[in-house]
Amino acid sequence: MSRVVRILIASSVLLLAFGMLAAGCGKRGADTHAGEKSVRYHCPMHPTYTSDRPGSCPICGMALTVIADDHAAGAADTAAHGAGGAAPGVEGLSAVDLTFQQIQLTGIRTATAQEGELSASVRTVGEVKADETRLRHVHTKVAGTVERLLVSFSGQEVRRGQPLLSLYSPELLATQEEFIRALGAAEGAGGETARELLAAARRRLQLYDVPAEVIARIEQTRQATRTITLVAPASGFVSGKEVFEGMQIEPGTTLFTVTDLSRVWIEAEVYENEAGSVRVGQGARITLADEPGKVHHANVGYIYPFLDAATRTLRVRFEFPNPGARLKPGMYANVEFEGEGREGVLVPESAVMDTGVRQVVYVQTGDRHFEPRLVKVGGRSGEQALILSGIEPGESVVVQANFLLDSESRLRAAIAGSAK
Repeated sequence: MSRVVRILIASSVLLLAFGMLAAGCGKRGADTHAGEKSVRYHCPMHPTYTSDRPGSCPICGMALTVIADDHAAGAADTAAHGAGGAAPGVEGLSAVDLTFQQIQLTGIRTATAQEGELSASVRTVGEVKADETRLRHVHTKVAGTVERLLVSFSGQEVRRGQPLLSLYSPELLATQEEFIRALGAAEGAGGETARELLAAARRRLQLYDVPAEVIARIEQTRQATRTITLVAPASGFVSGKEVFEGMQIEPGTTLFTVTDLSRVWIEAEVYENEAGSVRVGQGARITLADEPGKVHHANVGYIYPFLDAATRTLRVRFEFPNPGARLKPGMYANVEFEGEGREGVLVPESAVMDTGVRQVVYVQTGDRHFEPRLVKVGGRSGEQALILSGIEPGESVVVQANFLLDSESRLRAAIAGSAK
């Protein structure tokens, strides 16, 4: 065999071996590519986004996960329910289908709506205040000078009739002398006119708040008193002092404020939505910080007819006996009203999403299907809400991670709306 023939045979064998090797590598590459294509990835929060390679979701940045059988089922449910349209009667929201893995990752928890009675108890904080009907202002009806101050500081306790200050007043001095002259005229030749002048002079002293014992002493001694002593009009504590020795005062000037603390008010504030649960005569339990564990019972004495525009609260007043002035104005008290309960469907308060315009609750109607419902809330107490419409007893409502569910619902509704 010639040398040329041997070279040709060897070349043919090499070409055949290379072709078989290339075919095998191509088959393995095709198998590998087919295997890679069978592995798909998607976002747990946005299952409509899929990819053939790992990475991050371009919508929320969450790491993509492999689509398993359960994920495929969830994607199918999403195509059948979630991606298709808003929930009936809830504008701007869509039903949402999640996989079991998504439910676990988002931490969604549900509770069962139940029939029951919503307690009408209202809890709030009250403040001890002075009874406004037991406040007394001390002032004079004539001008004068304070010569001696007998009560020297605020907070001092005084008794009714106790001297407060000595006042020198030229006008009072002239009135006393006029009264003495009228006494002499009435006791002399006298007559009806003299007696009328005496009565007028006496009346003038009384109108100037000259004490009756001072008038009697003047009548007996026939001597005018240079200074007149002002006395406390009621028993209590000096809660305001606006006068000092040597001070010149004018008619109507407030000198002292005397507050009787034998009975005080406790004023509490209730929110606007709770105002309907409070009425005059309703009982309440009151506890004080300085007496932990001790419960006082009182009835609502008055409900103020106006609402505080800044806090949106209504003031409620209790009248409370205060022997020994144990309760001090400014102290706080815990107040709990007891009212009649209302029956209906009860859900945890955390299930209700209140936008200020509407109230929405997400209901789980299947293993992975969640739909928004418009509800009407009839009241709240503690951690429960009374639902008047929109939820039936026995339904499962979302009580945790409903804000995430609401975001997804809004996003899907927006996508479905833009696709139309």
